[in-house]
Amino acid sequence: MIRDCSVARLLTGLMLLAGLAWSGAASAELKIGYVNAVKVIEEAPQGEAALKKLEAEFGPRDKKLVEMQARIKEMEEGLNKNTLVLKDADRRALEHRLNIQRRELRRATQEFREDYNLRRNEELAALQKVVQRAIIEVARVERYDLILHEGVLFASGKTDITSKILKKLGKPLP
Repeated sequence: MIRDCSVARLLTGLMLLAGLAWSGAASAELKIGYVNAVKVIEEAPQGEAALKKLEAEFGPRDKKLVEMQARIKEMEEGLNKNTLVLKDADRRALEHRLNIQRRELRRATQEFREDYNLRRNEELAALQKVVQRAIIEVARVERYDLILHEGVLFASGKTDITSKILKKLGKPLP
């Protein structure tokens, strides 16, 4: 029994294609297209806009993390340089502050990554919906019977409609 849903869908699609190809009349009229969805998401103007939005939203926090790292490095260098001249109590106090700063940096970095990944996933989901609507619209207007995008081992230039989707999304093509 096949448990992987995408594999099951691919096999179902291939069986459908095989059945249609078996009957000569149906295969002559079948119009199939392929979309490189990863390329569309990477190159679509909406994807670039989403990246800029994320950079604007998370840029200040990233800058603060870089500043925290620089302060910690400065503290470490100061401790290493002055370790022989510092009193034992002063050295321990500095090491304690340094450990606290490292913990705060780790915590802040983890929170940043979690927040960034959550927002990136939200933006990606919204972009995927836009791309899917564009694919469906092109398929309906140009009367495609089947559009494939995942699990395709080969697609000829004749069936690849990726550039049509990018054009639909507003990306100027060369």
